[in-house]
Amino acid sequence: MAWFARPLHSFVLAALLGGLAVAPALQAQARAPTSWDSLTPAQRDVLSPLRQDWDGLPPQRQQHLLEKSRDWVNLPPAQRAQISQRIARWQQMTPVERKQARDNQRLFRQLPAEQREQLHAAYQRFQKMPPEQRAKLMQQWHAMPPAQRLHWLHGPKR
Repeated sequence: MAWFARPLHSFVLAALLGGLAVAPALQAQARAPTSWDSLTPAQRDVLSPLRQDWDGLPPQRQQHLLEKSRDWVNLPPAQRAQISQRIARWQQMTPVERKQARDNQRLFRQLPAEQREQLHAAYQRFQKMPPEQRAKLMQQWHAMPPAQRLHWLHGPKR
């Protein structure tokens, strides 16, 4: 599956905005920074959410983002809009929220494959719920004490 087709928005955001490390071979190469003004109009359009920070990004990171931006033009418009919304949400997050998202993604990757699949299925079911039902479920979840949340997630201990 392509990097942009993963259903977990946190993965997409982490990949685009700093959660994934660049390949060691790429890191080893000394690269000159790419200035915003040297980007093509198409690259600037795709990377526009990063305009403010672009010139301050490490060269390896700039290169990584440029490589990912090439895939963007081949995406269907609906998928581009979805990713753009996720990027905008990421940018509105506080540094603490971003760290929490990265930590959650790291923990998710450490789970056994079967457990990841179960969580993914639950996430898909949640996304298919009507907004009112999702909001009610989230309200109930936040009202639960941590011990009750664990019990709800894992069921009774055997």
